[in-house]
Amino acid sequence: MNQEAIIGIDLGATNIRGGLVSNSLISNTQARAIKSKGTVEEVLQDVFDITDALINPSVAGIGIGVPSVVDVQKGIVYDVQYIPSWKEVHLKTIMEKRYGIPVFVNNDANCFALGELYFGKGIGEEHMIGLTIGTGIGAGIIINKRLYAGPNCGAGEFGMVEYLDHCYEYYASGQFFQNVYQTDGQVVFERAKAGDVEARQWYAEMGIHLGNTIKMVMYAYDPPLIVFGGSVRKAYSYFQHTMWESINSFAFKKSMQRLRIELSELQNSGILGAAGLYYDAQR
Repeated sequence: MNQEAIIGIDLGATNIRGGLVSNSLISNTQARAIKSKGTVEEVLQDVFDITDALINPSVAGIGIGVPSVVDVQKGIVYDVQYIPSWKEVHLKTIMEKRYGIPVFVNNDANCFALGELYFGKGIGEEHMIGLTIGTGIGAGIIINKRLYAGPNCGAGEFGMVEYLDHCYEYYASGQFFQNVYQTDGQVVFERAKAGDVEARQWYAEMGIHLGNTIKMVMYAYDPPLIVFGGSVRKAYSYFQHTMWESINSFAFKKSMQRLRIELSELQNSGILGAAGLYYDAQR
């Protein structure tokens, strides 16, 4: 990894966060609310404002993670979640014209995987999957130390694969509790923490489905490491047993025995992952 300062920007549904990343450290972090219901130009100004607060002559590039589909080559973002006006924004071109340095744009789940590869549990790994489990399931795929996003930035959408009568994320993410038991996932988590037997049984049930999801990922990519991100990882102790019971039925025992599942411990993972887009492009 080279040592230039990189701006990492994490564009979320209601907030934008950014920081300078150099020597694996973040400095000058910035965060502010965005005008998520605003025009294309108003939201762009939010991006400009946070970049302006970070830019300096030592910055070699800018990485931006967005919750959307991205044309990675052209840096065009499409249909950004929770920002209705951003139907098609040529973000890379706009930013490079304004700042005069390379800009890299990708999906936030892919950024999560790069953050783990360069700064977290994936350091030193050749191959890994970063799996974000929250209200849905997202993933980033690392092969030979490079991000594989697919030509349409659609690789790793494991949660959308058909499963039972719906898809994997219907049963194996935080959606499970609302979909199956009509109860908010945060409420279930608080009940489980308080020792509620029923809530813990629901987590155990979700763990079976998540284990099946992991097996599907293993059959597709045979990763030695999967790193969990997202809010559901905080409840890992409530579903890990049934999840591993499900994984243990995997047909190829050597692969199963070598598999490591780790929980992300990164702070500012969105910023670090966005900066990782620059490092990935240098390989």
